[in-house]
Amino acid sequence: MKIACVGGGPAGLYFSILMKRQDPSHDITVYERNPAGSTYGWGVTYWAGLLDKLRAGDPESADAISAASVRWTDGVAIVRDERTVHRGDEGFGIGRRRMLTLLAERAEALGVRVEFEHDITGADCPELADADLVVAADGVNSVLREAHGDHFGAAFATGRNRYIWLGTTKVFDSFSFAFKETDHGWIWCYAYGFSGEQSTCVVECSPETWSGLGLDTLGEADSLHLMEKLFHDLLDGHALIGRAQADDAAQWLNFRTLTNRVWHRGNLVLLGDAAHTTHYSIGAGTTLALEDALALATALRDRQGAGDLDGALTRYAHRRRAELLSAQSAARYSAQWYENLPRYMRLEPAQMFALLGQRHSPLLPHVPPQLYYRIDRAAGRLEPLRRLKRWLGPRLARTLHAHTRTGA
Repeated sequence: MKIACVGGGPAGLYFSILMKRQDPSHDITVYERNPAGSTYGWGVTYWAGLLDKLRAGDPESADAISAASVRWTDGVAIVRDERTVHRGDEGFGIGRRRMLTLLAERAEALGVRVEFEHDITGADCPELADADLVVAADGVNSVLREAHGDHFGAAFATGRNRYIWLGTTKVFDSFSFAFKETDHGWIWCYAYGFSGEQSTCVVECSPETWSGLGLDTLGEADSLHLMEKLFHDLLDGHALIGRAQADDAAQWLNFRTLTNRVWHRGNLVLLGDAAHTTHYSIGAGTTLALEDALALATALRDRQGAGDLDGALTRYAHRRRAELLSAQSAARYSAQWYENLPRYMRLEPAQMFALLGQRHSPLLPHVPPQLYYRIDRAAGRLEPLRRLKRWLGPRLARTLHAHTRTGA
C-alpha cells in the first residue's frame, strides 16, 4: 500500500511503525507541518497496561519509551495547607517532545519517510492524490476531517472551566494536586514529572475564579507570578514556565470534547485527536491515540484482500468506538467532578482525596459526598455492598447517557 499519514504526533508516527513492521514494502510518508523537535505541551502520562500493548506492537519503540519515562506510585494532595497521601497504581510520565523524537527515529529506521515542515492544507493536496490510504492524524482541528465536515459529523462539547498547560523546574516524584481557596473561589493544579529536569503543571479553575483573580486580563509573566504565589508550597520556590517554545505564550483554554458520527470516508480515516478527545483530567489522551494506531494496523492486517479496505476501516471504527465508551464516560464524570468542586471541599482533606479517586463514578454526583464516602469505605469491607455498587453504577450511567442523548 501507499500510505500518506498527515500529522506527526504519537498516533501517526506509531501507526507508520506498525505498518512497516507488518510489511516493509508499504510506501509510507508522514507529513508534519512543524519543524522537528517542535511540539506543544510538556509531558504526557500513561499507565503500565499501555507498555504491554506497545511491546506487542513494536518491542523496540516500547523499550525506548519505557527507558525514557519516569515512574510514580503515590498521589499527593495539598488541600488549603494540609498535605495528604494516597497509595495508587504505578504511573509513568514522558516528555512529549522526547516521545515524538523516539517514535520518529524508529519510523525512519524502518524506512518511513518523515517530512517535517510539510503542511498538508486540504484533502485535494497532490501529495495525497495517489495514496491507497490517507490517515488524518492532524489533531482536533483536522483540516482533512473538516474538508468533509458534513460526512464525518464532528460535534464538540465545550467544558465550563478554564485551564492552562504549564511546565516547571520542580521535579515531582508523585502525581501531585494542590487546591487553593481564594476570595474568588477555588483554583487547583495537577502536577507530575516527566524527566529528571522538569514537570508538567496544569492549572484549572471556574470562569468566575479566573476573571475574579484577573487572569483574564493579566499578561503571561504576571499570571505565572500570581500562580507561583498561590501554589508556593507545591512548587517549593520553583518557577512556572509558559510554552516550551519561547515565541508562543501559554493560553487559557476551555477543553473541547470531540466526537465524530463516522470515522472514515473512502480511503480517508481518522486517528487520535482527529477522531475523538477525552478530558485531560483522566490522563488518557496519548494512550487512546496509540491504541487507535494499534487497532487500525490490526484491522488492515486482517483484511480480506486489497478490495476489503472499506470493510477494514469500518471494523476499526466500530471496535474503537466500543472500546472508547468507558474512557469517554470516565472523562465526562471527571470533568464534571472538577466543575462541581465546591461540593466536595467541605470534606476533610483525606476524604476529599478519596472521592477525587472516585470521580469517574456515575453514582457520586447523585449521593451526598459524606454519605458516598461512608458507603465507599463500607463497600471496601463488605462484598454485598461492593457487588451492589458494581451493579448499580453502569446502569445509572446508561440511563443518564440515554437521557442526555434524547434530550428528555
